[in-house]
Amino acid sequence: MTSTFVTPQWVHDAVFYQIFPDRFASSPSLEKPNNLEAWDASPTPHGFKGGDLLGVAEKLDYLQDLGITAIYFTPVFQSASNHRYHTHDYYRVDPLLGGDAALRRLLDEAHRRGIKIVLDGVFNHASRGFFQFNHILECGAQSPYLDWFRVKGFPLNAYHGKPNYDCWWGLPALPEFNHQNPQVRRFIFNVARYWLEQGIDGWRLDVPFCVDDDAFWQEFRQVVKQTNPDAYITGEIPWDAERWLQGDQFDGVMNYLLTYACWGFFGGEKMDKELVGHWYEHGPQYFTPQAEKFAQNVSTLLGKYPLPAVQAQLNLLDSHDTARFLSIAGGDRRLQRLAALFLFTYPGAPCIYYGDEIGMEGGKDPDCRRAFPWDESRWDAELRAFYQNLIRLRHQHPALRRGTFEVLHAAGQALVYLRRLGQELAVVVINRSAAASYEVNIPVTADLPEGLIWRNVLGSGGARVDNRRLHGLTLPPLSGAVLLPTA
Repeated sequence: MTSTFVTPQWVHDAVFYQIFPDRFASSPSLEKPNNLEAWDASPTPHGFKGGDLLGVAEKLDYLQDLGITAIYFTPVFQSASNHRYHTHDYYRVDPLLGGDAALRRLLDEAHRRGIKIVLDGVFNHASRGFFQFNHILECGAQSPYLDWFRVKGFPLNAYHGKPNYDCWWGLPALPEFNHQNPQVRRFIFNVARYWLEQGIDGWRLDVPFCVDDDAFWQEFRQVVKQTNPDAYITGEIPWDAERWLQGDQFDGVMNYLLTYACWGFFGGEKMDKELVGHWYEHGPQYFTPQAEKFAQNVSTLLGKYPLPAVQAQLNLLDSHDTARFLSIAGGDRRLQRLAALFLFTYPGAPCIYYGDEIGMEGGKDPDCRRAFPWDESRWDAELRAFYQNLIRLRHQHPALRRGTFEVLHAAGQALVYLRRLGQELAVVVINRSAAASYEVNIPVTADLPEGLIWRNVLGSGGARVDNRRLHGLTLPPLSGAVLLPTA
């Protein structure tokens, strides 16, 4: 680990919200083409709903009321796909999203509210519409841009037949950059620098493991941090990320190892393995319904990476690439509440996938990318209030953000852990059992003050520590508590 590894302090305290721009909100002030899918219709792989960045700007009050302090957007640059991972122009915000002016307004409105904006950097591959690749399509072997990509024959099989150039997952629409070309590297670094100069607060990097070049990401970090030392760099790494978290590349990653553990424990016997799909292959050891193993897994994760990276992890229950947690958990909102309770009381920055807080469901892509329903009668208001309360508690109590994490008890389906920062203490109790209540009566080796009432700030009741035992609280099935000592 580099001796100078620091990560942005604001990330350590952040609550993120992930937005898929085509599906969150559509501004009536932005004229759109006519051939859009109905907002409430089931999403299709190639259809557009017409969401835009002005719509997001107009809904910032909703996010601020929820307690959000940072937004991660999937790609916003010009593209011929609804998800925009097929980038045409890295220097232009997609006109369907409102163009550059919409991003400018969004940045200004978000920053005025203290909300950070992180964009998705798709730097492993471009698209058939990307100018330099399109130039090769038109000019063939005579194109000056030939070495921007790895072409193996002519004519290019860009639309028919097996692709004869390197492309992501063999998809001809996603030609992979030749990162050994210094011009390509400078192009990507200049893009990263440009949007930071325009005011974005960081980059989430798409499939960075496909760019198998530590030196590339080391230079990328230097460019980003020289432009804005407080900018956030997080990578999409669906497995062990030690290689990228030594202080010379990323600040954190999308913490999918934690995601798998949450699916396995909180989903339990209701976990839909078909919806989990190929993600199950990335970390089978993390899928367990037992509290002991779950506690061991999440504790091990905290020791796997340097502390600055742990504090800057992007912790998530689901994303645009997975089925929604509520669907994975068989539609049981009690399980979602428990998983959210854990997420918001665990080290790292929690991230809500848009709509989870109101009970949105969804299977595999594209079903997980449904449009946000702005008719409040369709919301689970109780679930949203629960998320709002968790976020408020996290903001109010630094121990829940920056404190140490110590498991006090893990047995069967009961989990008790302590968060400590200086003199501030918080104890979290989770009863994952759907069948039995859990009576807290455990020995504690931690130095906890005795005789005080520990109030459950998530509901009724409380606990005490007497003779080095925590006792006095009984939790119904599938419920949790956050205990704070009273003066």
